[in-house]
Order: sequence, then structure tokens, then C-alpha cells
Amino acid sequence: QVQLVESGGGLVQAGGSLRLSCAASGRAFSSYNMGWFRQAPGLEREFVAAVWWSPTAAYADSVKFRFTISRDNTKSTVYLQMNSLKPEDTAIYYCAAGIAPLGRSPGHYDYWGQGTQVTVSS
Repeated sequence: QVQLVESGGGLVQAGGSLRLSCAASGRAFSSYNMGWFRQAPGLEREFVAAVWWSPTAAYADSVKFRFTISRDNTKSTVYLQMNSLKPEDTAIYYCAAGIAPLGRSPGHYDYWGQGTQVTVSS
């Protein structure tokens, strides 16, 4: 079992930055592929980024070159640095853990956090 707790969301103006954190508890954090997903109202949950063994990572085209995912296995924490934020980035952001390396589908993940709200104003 893995428990995930996200933090770092909030309200930011367009062009600003936020860093999300996801703290994991449980066993064998380093063996899990870690991902970030987001879900806006009325839309399906979508893939944002995933990290396997750093720096091996994958990104959605919509966030590539703006967002950076990283992990610190000594702290059992995964991060999502979000720069040049846009209003369309507004969503609830979820952290997830799974086995499939760099999985892009929610079905590739077994454990989920409760989510943190990110709101980008124009």
C-alpha cells in the first residue's frame, strides 16, 4: 500500500509559477513509477507528466518545456515544477503511483492522492 498526499496548489496569475509536492508513505517508493494527472470541471482526467528513474520522464505535449517532474527517493517525494502557467492549466492536480514505467493512462496507476487545486487567473 502507498498513501499519497499532494500540496502546493493555489491561485496564481498567468505567467506565474507553482511547485506541487506529493509525499508518499508506505513501502518501496523508489520502485514505483510516479505520475501527475489533472482534471478540469467537466473534463476527463488527463496525463501531465511521469517520472521513472530520474531523469527519465515523460510529458504531455501541452506542458512540455513549461513543467518539470522530479523525484527525491530519500524523501519519498515527487515534485511538479510548473512555470509559465496559463489559464487552461487550471484543474485539480493528482499524484499517482504505479508499476508501468512512464505510464500515460490512469489505468497504469494503482494509488492516487486526494488532489490539490491549481487556479490560474488571466
